[in-house]
Amino acid sequence: MAEQAYTVVSDSETTGEEKTSSTFPEIAIGIDIGTSQCSVAVWNGSQVELLRNTRNRKLMRSYVTFKDEVPAGGVSDELAHEYDMLSGAAIFNMKRLIGRVDTDPVVHASKSLPFLVQTLDIGVRPFIAALVHNMWRSTTPEEVLAIFLVELRAMAEVKLKRPVRNVVLTIPVSFSRFQLTRIERACAMAGLHVLRLMPEPTAVALLYAQQQQQSSHENMGSGSEKIALIFNMGAGYCDVAITATAGGVSQIKALAGSTVGGEDLLQNLMHHLLPNMDDLFSSHGIEEIKRMGLLRVATQDAIHKLSSDMSVPINLDLGNGTKLSKVLERAEFEEVNKGVFEKCEALIKRCLQDAKLEAEDVHDVIIVGGCSYIPMVRNIVTSICKRDELYSGMNPMEAAVRGAALEGAVASGISDPFGNLDLLTIQATPLSIGIQADGSNFVPIINQNTTTPVRKEQIFTTVHDNQTEALILVYEGDEKTVEENHLLGYFKITGIPPAPKGVPEINVCMDIDASNVLRVFAGVMLRGMPYMEVRMPTVDDGHGWSAQALHKTYGSNLDVVTVQKKTQH
Repeated sequence: MAEQAYTVVSDSETTGEEKTSSTFPEIAIGIDIGTSQCSVAVWNGSQVELLRNTRNRKLMRSYVTFKDEVPAGGVSDELAHEYDMLSGAAIFNMKRLIGRVDTDPVVHASKSLPFLVQTLDIGVRPFIAALVHNMWRSTTPEEVLAIFLVELRAMAEVKLKRPVRNVVLTIPVSFSRFQLTRIERACAMAGLHVLRLMPEPTAVALLYAQQQQQSSHENMGSGSEKIALIFNMGAGYCDVAITATAGGVSQIKALAGSTVGGEDLLQNLMHHLLPNMDDLFSSHGIEEIKRMGLLRVATQDAIHKLSSDMSVPINLDLGNGTKLSKVLERAEFEEVNKGVFEKCEALIKRCLQDAKLEAEDVHDVIIVGGCSYIPMVRNIVTSICKRDELYSGMNPMEAAVRGAALEGAVASGISDPFGNLDLLTIQATPLSIGIQADGSNFVPIINQNTTTPVRKEQIFTTVHDNQTEALILVYEGDEKTVEENHLLGYFKITGIPPAPKGVPEINVCMDIDASNVLRVFAGVMLRGMPYMEVRMPTVDDGHGWSAQALHKTYGSNLDVVTVQKKTQH
């Protein structure tokens, strides 16, 4: 009998709350969607349990194939061989592509993937397509993620024997707020409601807090504060967090993240093994995609083996007269990826500096993620943190999803008689949020690593005499100029009374609530002028040219500058 097709609902449709006859609150599931692998977990009443698919696997590949009428993902689809995923019919690495425009370097690096990624380089969404019956079938990262989430939801409902609606998802630290909206949209398309979007190291920190709480109970101790450094590196992203934990409370002291991961290690090594790779695979024909898949699989296997071996032989016939035959040394792999490892090192040092801590202040060092098994990664972390042993109390591949499941239970209002859910995470802002001022400078109003919820404000003024309007451009990031940060939205203040430049005082206030919702207020501080909350229009579809279009329309006529002496905290 044919398998029933899944339905992905439009995110514009209203999905009502699931009706259930149970009088108990629904426990949200935790989902860790990695760039290459995914897992689902739930609080089962006494502990966190990872759910297994029909093939009895807890870790599932993050991909969707379009080879048949009904797309199938890594949750239910059984691949006969690794090469099947690299035939052009499968879309993966969606976590690296979601919410990015076609000028993004990450998108351009994805052009060497064995499916179609095309760009116009004008700041619009890239064109992505899978090869289906020798024709390109277009899709979007949101659609691919939604299809995958539909399968995850179906699997969870079968295992739990109840409808699943609420979820807690883990996300990279470096995700912009626009990327978070794309994740939420994909969840809505799959009929899921997001209770929390947790940075991955924050989820690990919550699991660590529970473990420390249980340890203090067993030892009849008071649970004094412990500082942990969490290093998370998967296929697509690298995150670092420093948390202070005591009595089940985890306070995030500092966060740092970057778009470097195992995919970069893989791409760099592929280009090293085959320097003319981009030219050979530029046409993205059927044969080129197959050769690209062969090279990718061989390179992946070599990286995995180098985690335990000092060298690995590579013998590969790509056809069309192209052959590879060499012995790859671990030292050679590390040299090829020297730049990636240096970025990892810089993230750790920056996080320690932001937390105002020395390596000696850290009690435990936790490494999680798929790249945690790479010897150089472990060497970097242990060297900077000045220790020989790493924290061994959690599975590197399961830590994030277990933390998400704990947060799902806490956010669902579940209580535990033994106190295992008496947990609290005090979040911090992963990126600064501010506006464009003083020319093209980025002026933060809420700085990175500020504890949330938070409300901050700052005073600005006009740059022209008799300026009656001001354009407020809201950005997110940590670079000094706005061009290097993410444009979140914009609005125009009108009705400023004519006055010499520098006289009107424009107060811009930003507020992030406990649910991580950002609100922006603004008003002109003149006697008799009302102070108004401004509803900030968001940048539709993240088009990078919006900022340029606004500048072209208004120029510098509506610019503002900072009034330093009026800064308020």
